[in-house]
Amino acid sequence: MQGKRWEATLAGSGGQGLITAGIILAEAAVLAGLNTVQTQSYGPESRGGATRAEVVIADGEIDYPKVTNPDVLLVLTSEAYRRYGSRLKEGGLLIADQDLAGEVPSGPYRILRVPITRIAREELGREIVANIVALGVLVALTQAVPMEALEQAVLGRVPKGTEELNQRALRCGEAAGMQEARNA
Repeated sequence: MQGKRWEATLAGSGGQGLITAGIILAEAAVLAGLNTVQTQSYGPESRGGATRAEVVIADGEIDYPKVTNPDVLLVLTSEAYRRYGSRLKEGGLLIADQDLAGEVPSGPYRILRVPITRIAREELGREIVANIVALGVLVALTQAVPMEALEQAVLGRVPKGTEELNQRALRCGEAAGMQEARNA
C-alpha cells in the first residue's frame, strides 16, 4: 500500500450485506493504520434493489472520497456487473460470484469466479454470511488490509452470538481466495 491509493467497489442486491462488508473493510483499514473513506448507495427497495459500497484506502491523504476506477470490483449479481463493470480499472480484478453473477465478459482485467454464496450456504449453512465470505476472498486476493485487522473489524461489527460463524465465514473466504490465487 506504500504511497498508493486503492479503490474497491462491492456490488450486489439489497439484503446481501455488501454495505456492511464495505463498512467492515473500511474499519479494518483504520485498524491497520491506513486512511479510508467508505461510501454507499442503494435503490429505494429495502431488499432486492441494487446496492453498492465503495471503499478508498490509502496510506496518505485521500483528496477525493469517491471511487473513480476501482482496482477491485466484487459483484454478487449479474445486475451489479452490468451496472458497474465498465468502471473497473484496466488491469484491475473482477471477483464474481460463480453462481449468482452469471457470465461476465472478458475485458482488460482479471476475472476470478468464486462460489461465494454457495460456500456460505453449503459450508456454513447460512447464506447470510456470504458478505463475510466475500471479504475473506477479497482480502486474500488483494492483501488490501492485513487479515488480522479484517478479522478484528468483523468481530467488532457482527451481532453478538454470531462471532464464531462469522470467523468461520472469513476463514472459508480466505481459503477460497488463496485457492483462486494458486489457480490463476
